Amino acid sequence: MLKVPEHQVAGRQAIDGKLGPLIDNLGHFYKPLQDDDERGTRELTFYHSFSSNTRIPHHIRRFFPVFHGTQLLKASDGSGLCPHLVLQDITSDHLNPSILDIKIGSRTWYLEASNDYIQNCFHKDKTTTTVSLGFRICGLQIYNESGFWKPGRKLVRNFTADDVRSVLRKFVSSNVGPEPDCCFADSVYGGCDGILERLLELKTWFEDQTMYHFRSCSLLFDKESFLRGKTPFAEVKLIDFAHVVDGNGVIDHNFLGGLCSFIKFVSQVLADSKGSTMEDKF
Repeated sequence: MLKVPEHQVAGRQAIDGKLGPLIDNLGHFYKPLQDDDERGTRELTFYHSFSSNTRIPHHIRRFFPVFHGTQLLKASDGSGLCPHLVLQDITSDHLNPSILDIKIGSRTWYLEASNDYIQNCFHKDKTTTTVSLGFRICGLQIYNESGFWKPGRKLVRNFTADDVRSVLRKFVSSNVGPEPDCCFADSVYGGCDGILERLLELKTWFEDQTMYHFRSCSLLFDKESFLRGKTPFAEVKLIDFAHVVDGNGVIDHNFLGGLCSFIKFVSQVLADSKGSTMEDKF
């Protein structure tokens, strides 16, 4: 039985007769590939390339969803059969996941794209924190005893740098009020298995890898499984590869710069929660 993802926080959604992803009860996430959409072809090409690339270190592969191939399924918009990517459902079996979707990079477009696409991305990049911070929040939901806090997409698009700091504090708090307590900061962000350490591990790879340039990709974070002891480390995944291009032997400075900027924001929240200044690792 396929259904609409309950905890999707960004991207196209399979609601109101629209085409979007579906999930099953076996831990699979089905992302539709449109025949007339270059983005689907580009994402499928990336997954095939990445899956067979022997130069990808084993410890880096865990940052990417497991790829199970493609499957022909009925599209959510009622248009008939449509090929779908079959991926790992990252929030499968999570009862109340707290999720952050962070689009990394100060430029989300790539030179091979159409002019209309570039102009659309350029406008979004300028009117969000993408250009100023090197990343932007695309969506989120945070669970506490009162339920889920899930701000609307329009509100999220208008987030400022101060809003970003506030969200990062609320993500590791037991409350989402004006004064979040950051009581989970040390567990979720800190330590050898926390998000900060995972990001630094990813940063080290991006300082060397020249195989791919990850335009308009996101980092997805989920803290529930880690806090509940279901996984030995915080969940950090790279998602959305419809705009990945060949690196041609050049470091992906766009992604790397945005990642370093996000690391600094997370580090500051962790430092503030401890009431001390952390050593600069960058």
